Amino acid sequence: MGEKLQFTELDQYLFGQGTHYDVYRKLGAHPVKQGKKEGVYFAVWAPNAQAVSVIGEFNDWNEQAAPMKKAGPIGVFETFVPGAKIGQLYKFFIVGMNGEHIYKADPYANEAELRPGTASRITDIGDYKWKDTTWMKNRQKFDETKDAMAIYEVHPGSWMKHPATEENEKGFFNYRELAVKLAQYVKDMGYTHVELMGIAEHPFDGSWGYQVTGYYAPTSRYGTPQDFKYLVDYLHRQKIGVILDWVPAHFPKDAHGLANFDGTAVYEHAHLVCIPIQKIFINVNRVCYIEICFNIYWICYPLIFHTLNCLRITAKMYTDITTFKLIKL
Repeated sequence: MGEKLQFTELDQYLFGQGTHYDVYRKLGAHPVKQGKKEGVYFAVWAPNAQAVSVIGEFNDWNEQAAPMKKAGPIGVFETFVPGAKIGQLYKFFIVGMNGEHIYKADPYANEAELRPGTASRITDIGDYKWKDTTWMKNRQKFDETKDAMAIYEVHPGSWMKHPATEENEKGFFNYRELAVKLAQYVKDMGYTHVELMGIAEHPFDGSWGYQVTGYYAPTSRYGTPQDFKYLVDYLHRQKIGVILDWVPAHFPKDAHGLANFDGTAVYEHAHLVCIPIQKIFINVNRVCYIEICFNIYWICYPLIFHTLNCLRITAKMYTDITTFKLIKL
């Protein structure tokens, strides 16, 4: 459990400039201790909201119980909720610019409720003990221009399944089961890397994970963030690199997601869509660099991927070439 958090003036300045590359350490839900009280620090960006509160299992979803204070003109709201615990579900209740009531999942949540539920879940992503030290040391010596790479692309939800049961209607393998089966297959077939499809949280199974609502959360279909870390850790210990598919161009219009987040088009082009069910990320500093933060988060902290595979980037290129340049950084 961390110490007291606050969205400071420096945070506001960096966020406004589009250079706060580890803002995921502040936005979202973070178990902390303030004085002698243990609880959770919540922060969310809703620049055009009249008011924001956090609702969840810790306050019986009471919209008045945990109002959030605006940290500054940048539009970040924050609060500390004593007694909130790891494992509890929550959402943000937002009063929009025109007085509308909006219920949103946390864009920076590290775990989500299993679909069809749409809430976020408080979790601690720093409590896993990695055992892949040898792999990480050897990775630094890897030269992609000389060393062989053979990549096996796999969608966890369809690659291998159990017989369907009442408890597991889709027959999904969990992350830990997948680790053993996938590593053995990849080694037998002579691959050096796996490329995981559809890992970030998404509401619709049929999208294969390419309509994302939770960019910082591995999907709960196959287990917890700790289970997912085990998958990556196990593959590394079997000398297998891990690549993650990344979809930075668009997101779905589901009511609990990023679309019209505070009653206005915060993350998206107001009138530009890929297809009727999708929105395209708007090309402004505070949104573009949020996508860069996602890149940094999955590669550096805390999941240590080999690299990301960037998908649907043409949607970005056709709307604003500067975004493509930013994402390449």
